[in-house]
Amino acid sequence: MRKPGLPLHSEHQQTDEDFWEEMTRLAASSLIVIDRAQGTAHPRHPDMMYPFDYSYIEGTSASDSDGIDVFIGSRSDRALTGILCTFDTIKRDAEIKLLLGCTIGDVQVIRAFLGDMRTVYVPHHKEDKR
Repeated sequence: MRKPGLPLHSEHQQTDEDFWEEMTRLAASSLIVIDRAQGTAHPRHPDMMYPFDYSYIEGTSASDSDGIDVFIGSRSDRALTGILCTFDTIKRDAEIKLLLGCTIGDVQVIRAFLGDMRTVYVPHHKEDKR
């Protein structure tokens, strides 16, 4: 729904790069709290170990009312390398997970870890070559 006082059409046409710039700014300027460290067992599935640090961005809100989820990959930097869109068919819940410092191999490991959850990987094209 449009907020009162905002024009129906912006003079600035939004682009995909605008989205990536804002998400990059959010990740770089916010406190990222590690909720489950790499190698930690999943709270409901003790046989599942987190392959990477699983975190959230403090002060944000996702569809589950918690902070926006983040996986921190194996690269030494924390550049925003992509987003994983997830759909849990059991909970009927969709979310995004920011991928910081993730290689393509990291993304494959994360998707395998998420198991039966349906996922779509959206790479940040500036990071594709790493």
